[in-house]
Amino acid sequence: MAASPARGAVRPADNDTVRPADNDTVRPADGGSVEPGAAVPAAAPLASGRTADVYALDGGRVLRRYRSGGDVRAEAEVMRHLHAAGYPVPRVHHADGPDLVLDRVDGRTLLEAIVAGEVTPRSGASVLAGLHARLHALPAPRSADPAVRLLHLDLHAQNVLLTPAGPVVIDWANATEGSPALDRAVTALIIAETAVDRSVPLRAAAAEVLSAYVAEAGPLAPMAEAVARRTGLGPLEAARLPEAAALVEATARVAGAR
Repeated sequence: MAASPARGAVRPADNDTVRPADNDTVRPADGGSVEPGAAVPAAAPLASGRTADVYALDGGRVLRRYRSGGDVRAEAEVMRHLHAAGYPVPRVHHADGPDLVLDRVDGRTLLEAIVAGEVTPRSGASVLAGLHARLHALPAPRSADPAVRLLHLDLHAQNVLLTPAGPVVIDWANATEGSPALDRAVTALIIAETAVDRSVPLRAAAAEVLSAYVAEAGPLAPMAEAVARRTGLGPLEAARLPEAAALVEATARVAGAR
């Protein structure tokens, strides 16, 4: 339950080419000359997050563009691997530089559903724990070590879209391989960051999600490892990390004593 990149994230893949659909306006990222295949709508973003803007395209697609540039091919590779394995992620159409073109996924975020009272905090925690369990049951794409799995490292209620077919996980920019316990610890820490933020009205709901998630998800990596992953996001987030980490540790102790 924390701020995140915008909904409907898209990640492209190696060697794909993209052409603008009918009525799309082609615009280069830097405002310079138009390059073939750079399909970018002239309209305002459909949504915006901390690092990216999402634009609607024709053909049931969206374009996710990272404002600071970069190379989305690794993210696209992860999403293609997961899509092929049956894990619920948007289908990738194209990846190039900072741009990902994905299937458009319509639905409330899990956070929006919790706020609206459509999903209880406990049920929301179960959704997150279940998505982690499904992800960590899959072999890692590269490592042959059976203890190593693919990690999302930013799985929280704003990165889960609820669709009629089930939840869909977006924003795989932080994905890497490692111990599932680290993935779970980072999610617990993100939830706790909201629970200790006195400026938001969701503190009580976040604390309830955290308690249920820690009880259901499985063992967590040491908080120092999760804090290291979250450090560098900005001064406000960094200031909350020690208190959030302490809350996760306290919550885990209570869950272990039950």
